Amino acid sequence: MSSTSKNSNTIRMKIVLIGAGNLATHLGKALKEAGHDICQVYSRTLASASVLAQALGSDATDDLTLLADDADAYVISVKDSALDQVPATACMGRGKGVFLHTAGSIPMEVFNGRVPHYGVLYPMQTFSKAAEVDFSVIPTFIEYNDDVAEKTIKALANSITQRVYTLSSADRKYLHLSAVWACNFVNHCYDISSKILAAHNVPFDVMLPLINETARKVQTLSPHEAQTGPAVRYDENVINAQTQLMADSPTWQKLYRLLSESIHETHKGQ
Repeated sequence: MSSTSKNSNTIRMKIVLIGAGNLATHLGKALKEAGHDICQVYSRTLASASVLAQALGSDATDDLTLLADDADAYVISVKDSALDQVPATACMGRGKGVFLHTAGSIPMEVFNGRVPHYGVLYPMQTFSKAAEVDFSVIPTFIEYNDDVAEKTIKALANSITQRVYTLSSADRKYLHLSAVWACNFVNHCYDISSKILAAHNVPFDVMLPLINETARKVQTLSPHEAQTGPAVRYDENVINAQTQLMADSPTWQKLYRLLSESIHETHKGQ
């Protein structure tokens, strides 16, 4: 069932992709480019499955009971809440393949008792369908329950990225938490910044040099060393004045205060 790709040393696998969202789209494209056969794409809506299936040259379905039963790997890339339900149907009668999910916070034990071979392949990156990514440099964290799953998941991961790490479900939860702080919360701060600027007719792109320099600094300094701003020294005049500027947004005021206090506490006595 598995064979060596003609163009590389990659073990060519037959894969069913369960999900058609942002991560599934980029992962599916990376797997196809690595020489794997994405034979089928599932999504809750046939339209979504069809769009991705067409891009990958595969079949589409919106029925989990109609998944192919002879795939080497079943890659489940759906929202976390669906991982309580999807495996119950998807795993039935497909015990020969390796099942894996791509979630940061869900343990691999979601498959326990449903199939013999299972694990996790978690690419730690933010994905948007319209933004291309270089998958080869994305840190990807894997986990597996036995030798069969290990061989398959390692082969898949190594075929698409140069940065593969084995990490337990317990530790991956903290990795995902760190990613939420470093990416999702930071982007929310960008969103608040853009709304403040827009209200005063200032384009957000004036912030880009500042954002780029901040990101550049943590390539050579620790985030702690790179921290600047009024909260480090807790300049109350500035902090109080800026808090008042957000009088019509109490949630932003509260967030501003909490972040300022956290920064000050972290840098106190330095």
